[in-house]
Amino acid sequence: MGSIRIGAVAASFGRDVAFDLARVATLVEHARRDGVRLLVLPDAALGGYLDDIADPDPSALPPALDPDGPEVKAVVEQAGDMVVCVGFCEADGDLRYNTAACVTGDGVLGLHRKVHQPPGESRVYAAGSQFRAIDTPVGRIGMLVDYDKTFPESARSLALDGAHVLACLSAWPTSITNRAPRMADDRQAKLFDLYDRSRAAENQVVLVSSNLTGVAGRMRFLGQAKVVGPDGEILARTWSKAGIAVAEVDVEESVAAARRVLVHLRERRPDAYL
Repeated sequence: MGSIRIGAVAASFGRDVAFDLARVATLVEHARRDGVRLLVLPDAALGGYLDDIADPDPSALPPALDPDGPEVKAVVEQAGDMVVCVGFCEADGDLRYNTAACVTGDGVLGLHRKVHQPPGESRVYAAGSQFRAIDTPVGRIGMLVDYDKTFPESARSLALDGAHVLACLSAWPTSITNRAPRMADDRQAKLFDLYDRSRAAENQVVLVSSNLTGVAGRMRFLGQAKVVGPDGEILARTWSKAGIAVAEVDVEESVAAARRVLVHLRERRPDAYL
């Protein structure tokens, strides 16, 4: 396939889904003008995230959307020949899931329901139960939703399923218990970067990390969208500002180069692990 341009979005989204869709359309158009083939939008881009991660208000939850409904179809129409990953609150009967969808203009290619949940989120969302990579026009992709990437097994499962690109969609705030005066010094800002770089390097894959910006309730979101190479080096980033981090990457060549001598997936020793 050769080199493609990959974009990771840092932007603010809220409860007004019509506004969110207009913002998605603008971001997709900007990315298209920049030649982006894969665009990763944040978690909760359609309808916003919770107002409080520790104690969410059940009466103020994001709108629960049908993956086959008009909101996701609008993103499909906007995507055209681009591959777009977007996060939303999924309705499934009486259950809600924190879900990521991967779409093109041809439709929904795959869904991922967030598996790992912080305690407050588990009060209002059901947990997903699996990690599966999907085939897309830009290669095989695996999706993670924010807290998923804290657990090495999540990314490893997707890499073992053949994903050479990990799309990590986040609604990741600064520290709730000990917020630093400067965002760059915040404990969660450092962990966010650490997880992104570690998950890329330990699996020798390209990682595309999006995140919310702005404020919701008690939470201030980090931004820090980035594209990370298979060696763990950051290829492009937005820092804390809104924007699109764009990097041109030959995914197959960069993965092959990282695995030329050491192939972490092949050199595992599952028999020695608990």
